[in-house]
Order: sequence, then C-alpha cells, then structure tokens
Amino acid sequence: MSLLDDLRALGANIDEGLNRFNNNSALYERMLGLFTKSMQKSVIDPNFDGNDYGQVIEAAHAIKGTSGNLSLTPIYEAYTDIVALLREDKPEEAREILIKVIPVQEEIMRCIDKYK
Repeated sequence: MSLLDDLRALGANIDEGLNRFNNNSALYERMLGLFTKSMQKSVIDPNFDGNDYGQVIEAAHAIKGTSGNLSLTPIYEAYTDIVALLREDKPEEAREILIKVIPVQEEIMRCIDKYK
C-alpha cells in the first residue's frame, strides 16, 4: 500500500486531487504533509461558544478550502456542512457534524503522517 492508496481507502478522491496538481504526485504528497501541519493549528473544539462562533466559521472555512483542494472528501464535505450550518445560525447541528468528523479527520491525518 501507499499513501495515496491508503487515503483512497479512507474516502479521499485521489484522482481529483492529483488532477489539481497536474498529476504531480510528489507535489500532491508534499501538500498533504503541509495540510497536517496546518491542521495542528486549526483544531476546532466541539465545545465552541454557541453565541459567538465567528472564529469557528473562519477556521472551518479554511479547513474546508484546504481539504477541498486536496480532495480529502470526508473532511471537505463535513466542513462544508459545518460552515453552512453556522452561517444559518445552527451551531448545535454544526457541532454534531464536527464531533462525527473529528475521528475521521484524525485518521486521515495519521495516515498522512505515517508516510511523512
């Protein structure tokens, strides 16, 4: 198995991600490594304040964009929903999705880190 095979098994759309990087797998894998580093700084606590979640929207939007560019589909889809729900003033529903995606995102990050 390889990093890309393992990520594919975790639901990432590797072919789409590689296409964004002109099929340059070395560059794509380097960007995956940078993603895990950026995620260490962008952790969103599920116990965020339900009355003031502007920073949560900002962090979730950044994660959504980065994971989308890398085609890390499970993370991208979850954070797309989280951002939309927070913008619709539905923090509890966003929190539920965040709680569900955290283990998935941690598994994807462990997978990337295993190869880096």
